Amino acid sequence: MLRKFDLIVVGGGHAGVEAAHSAACMGVNTLLLTNSIDGIATMPCNPAIGGPAKSQLVKEIDALGGLMGLAADATFIQMKTLNSSKGPAVRALRAQSDKHAYSAWVRQYLETIPNLTIYQSSAKALLFDKPSLSSYEARVTGVLTQLDEEIQANAVVLTAGTFLEARIFSGDKFDSAGRAGEKPSLGLSPKLRDLGLKTGRLKTGTPPRIDRRSIDFSVLEIAPGDDKLSWFSFLPNRPVRTQYPCYITRTNADTHQIILDNLQKSPMYSGLVEASGPRYCPSIEDKVVRFQHNPSHHFFLEPEGLSSNEFYLQGCSTSLPIDVQWLMVRTLPGLSEAVITRPAYAVEYDYFPGIQFNHNLESKFIESLFVAGQVLGTSGYEEAAAQGIMAGINSALKLKNQSALVLDRSSSYIGTLVDDLVTKEITDPYRMLTSRSEYRLLLRQDNADQRLTPIGREIGLVDDYRWRAFEQRQARIKKEINFAKEVQIDIKKANIENKAGDKLILAELIKRPTTNTETLDLPEIVSISDKEKLQLIEKNIYIENFEYPFEVDTEIKYEGYILRQTEQIQSLEKLEKMKVPQGFDFRNCDYISLEARDKLAKVSPQTLGQASRVGGVTPNDISVLSMLFTKAKSKQELQEV
Repeated sequence: MLRKFDLIVVGGGHAGVEAAHSAACMGVNTLLLTNSIDGIATMPCNPAIGGPAKSQLVKEIDALGGLMGLAADATFIQMKTLNSSKGPAVRALRAQSDKHAYSAWVRQYLETIPNLTIYQSSAKALLFDKPSLSSYEARVTGVLTQLDEEIQANAVVLTAGTFLEARIFSGDKFDSAGRAGEKPSLGLSPKLRDLGLKTGRLKTGTPPRIDRRSIDFSVLEIAPGDDKLSWFSFLPNRPVRTQYPCYITRTNADTHQIILDNLQKSPMYSGLVEASGPRYCPSIEDKVVRFQHNPSHHFFLEPEGLSSNEFYLQGCSTSLPIDVQWLMVRTLPGLSEAVITRPAYAVEYDYFPGIQFNHNLESKFIESLFVAGQVLGTSGYEEAAAQGIMAGINSALKLKNQSALVLDRSSSYIGTLVDDLVTKEITDPYRMLTSRSEYRLLLRQDNADQRLTPIGREIGLVDDYRWRAFEQRQARIKKEINFAKEVQIDIKKANIENKAGDKLILAELIKRPTTNTETLDLPEIVSISDKEKLQLIEKNIYIENFEYPFEVDTEIKYEGYILRQTEQIQSLEKLEKMKVPQGFDFRNCDYISLEARDKLAKVSPQTLGQASRVGGVTPNDISVLSMLFTKAKSKQELQEV
């Protein structure tokens, strides 16, 4: 029987589920094609969500109407705010998740979504046709499954993760697999290469898992969660769950010696694997070699879930032979009798360099083919999910003949992530970092809803319930800020010094570095008459307590810095708004450097702002291009007249 859908999403990982969910919620008849329905949204590596820069991505996914934040809140076994002593731009929430519960929750949620069909099979090939009157070289028309079923579609989102032509390695042993025990996806890469897409090879890895019963917890340092819970989702009434501790152990001289003695048995050092691994999440072999001055590296022992005895040894990613892994692990404090339940391994796989894709994540060469996730050169569940929701949104918009949604760098970490992928030549798995965002003070995790929920509402992904919750939250935050800027406090009651007199505007107190809004007792320190109270009530800005102290604290304390960064964005908007003239030939532009010509021709930026971020393009090149684009625009306007 011939089946047809508007959209097929290939792959049920974190990118795939966000793509399928967003498209289906936007009214598109969607098929999610996955190797294993039981393995939807699985956590093959670290059973955790969030962390520095990654929590901003999760919050932004949630603000747009996505799934990851809801799933993380529903299945956490520990919540912890990282960098809490630092500024708001780098604070990050991290959830230790129940690995199996997370996957089950996402599956059950997806099964309630109208317009979404889940089918267990793998894609053997994509189906194509020649487009008519188009600049594309081909147009995707569906998928051929492993059982030779042809399923037609008007668009495809490919989220194959680490499965394309994949091999896993442990020492000198290797096998064709996308993950341990799971078959790779063979044949898709060669066919896409035939159609003009270029591929590369990347590597990632995972650490060993340890049997809980073999761990001596008495000698380990405890890493507890937060006393006061925070959440990824902006929706109210998030579930309160019992928290469980993680633990810390550390390598020592014996650990390092075992690694160094067996270094050539690692496929990365023997030459068996030549692909680049994650720069910011190196294997323990790399850590020991690159940081020989460091006598110790810490590992976290993290529970994989409440129904499992397995502990994840975070920080111990390795591809050393299994016998060496046993020796190495048993040198660690608390693990002298450790039993490994799952050995570590590395996986090498094909990916598609992002410069072959537009900002809507559609291929420049194959019409209606969208790509998202690790297959686009990233590392991490959060990066994959962020691309997935954008690919789902944009495939749905294309099918509806509507303009693409492109988030710019000043609007979101998602915009920064996508812009980096499609304008820069990535040579190792890309990981989101706060330092990658020029506007991180504006793009905090606490205001993701303010930035993106109106956009999610406009495209039809934010439902009425979420919209009402958003409006109520924003109104309350505004009310609290206005209250702080109008009322006075009694400095004697507040027990503070103020040279200007006995009264002080509350906002001025909040601006002081030593003031924490969360600890302020408003009824105790606010000096207000009954008449003034009535006036504030009439203006709808009277409050008796702060419901959002962190948001108020940040907006008032950093008001000057926020204004300065906003002005910076406005001054750079000229570059972002200046479009590259249609048909402009970068390769034959003699006025810019040879390197700039080559790089710009490869990337094909849409605006001067995007061109400025391409590696190898200098400020002088941008100045020249600005003049050329202005001249070309003026010439076009004269011709139209």
